[in-house]
Amino acid sequence: MLKQRVITAAILLPLAILGFFWLDGVAFALFTGSVIVLGGWEWARLAGFSAQWVRTGYAGLIALLLAGLYQIPALGIPLLWLAAGWWLLAIVLVVRYPEGRDCWHSGGRIFLMGLPVLLPAWQALQLLKQWPMGNELILLVMVLVWTADIGAFFAGRALGRHKLAPGVSPGKSWEGVAGGLLGCLLVMLAVGVCQGWSVSEMLLALCETVVVVMVSVVGDLTESMFKRNAGLKDSSQLLPGHGGILDRIDSLTAAVPVFALLLWLTGWGN
Repeated sequence: MLKQRVITAAILLPLAILGFFWLDGVAFALFTGSVIVLGGWEWARLAGFSAQWVRTGYAGLIALLLAGLYQIPALGIPLLWLAAGWWLLAIVLVVRYPEGRDCWHSGGRIFLMGLPVLLPAWQALQLLKQWPMGNELILLVMVLVWTADIGAFFAGRALGRHKLAPGVSPGKSWEGVAGGLLGCLLVMLAVGVCQGWSVSEMLLALCETVVVVMVSVVGDLTESMFKRNAGLKDSSQLLPGHGGILDRIDSLTAAVPVFALLLWLTGWGN
């Protein structure tokens, strides 16, 4: 298993770096869109559909919607607001699971829920790429999510006592969340010092970091909830040793659109 993970990471990491930071325009949209479409193929499985024609059809629908969004850039910011509303709702769904799942666990409803998970993540990447320091912004949000994951893992193992969401992901703890958040605040503090931010700019950035990290945790828990509901360990086996696409981007699907929305609200890219 470890060998598979290392080989897969060695192949995918250079491709990801080239795709995210070297490509622009249509090429970037197609690259990121292909990841989201594969995520849609996996999402259909989370909705309880194992037939390939259903999963392929849902992936095709996601591709068509992405093409439409590319042609109508004015929908970008409204889609970010949709994502913010969805992730607030997701908190309620996670907290109430499994008692509250009767109102949403049908396949058709989970199909619909996939749209505010997948589409805004793609749209946010397109906006970030177009804004000043686009590559740096994309790298920053990814580093925050990775730091939150790594910090939560080690802090949870060392200090974890209080379960975060035992009905959804028994291994996660509040101590782990705190450890990941602390790591991200230190990262943002270092960025602010290097950039020469004022005290007010630093405080704003740290507050935004808290929001982005916490919503990334919600993204992780939400995918775990849907996997548990479907009786699945991984969203697929597309990435040997790593599970599926959604298993790797679940936190990012929540963090990236919220990160972009917070930047827009502070005037970035306007």
